[in-house]
Amino acid sequence: IVCMALAGRAAEEIFFGRVTTGAGDDLRRVTQLVYSTIQVYGMNSRVGQLAFPKDPNAMPGDKPYSDATAEAMDEEARAIVDEAYQRTLALLREKKDELQKVANLLLEKETITHDDVVDLIGPRPYVGDDAYNEYVTQRHSTKKEQVKEEVEEMNGLTPGLV
Repeated sequence: IVCMALAGRAAEEIFFGRVTTGAGDDLRRVTQLVYSTIQVYGMNSRVGQLAFPKDPNAMPGDKPYSDATAEAMDEEARAIVDEAYQRTLALLREKKDELQKVANLLLEKETITHDDVVDLIGPRPYVGDDAYNEYVTQRHSTKKEQVKEEVEEMNGLTPGLV
């Protein structure tokens, strides 16, 4: 999720050589997510399995942990985000041609579907869950509509049984 949220920022760096303020909200969400995994969910080996949820009634600067723990949390959060950003940059550089194709299609159509992406750059490199695939593709419903139209054209007779 972190890499996905950083992809817009990374794409700006790759294609424009700089990051704009448009990716600022993504960075805010990534920071919040990473700090939550560390502070609230205890998902960091360095800080440990401890939970420090934010208290909305606490005074600014009040925290239930030491300055050393706060520093460790900051270092861990920075390391996680930096590593994810580098991974995202590497992936987008590796897939730069595909990314450019999708960007061009978005400029042309503004809104694209899963089927558009598959037609443009091919299917995912792994097989997805059947329910997911049925949900994201419109091809199944299109095929059902075609069969329905064929049946109607044949005056209600089922094809192959005539």
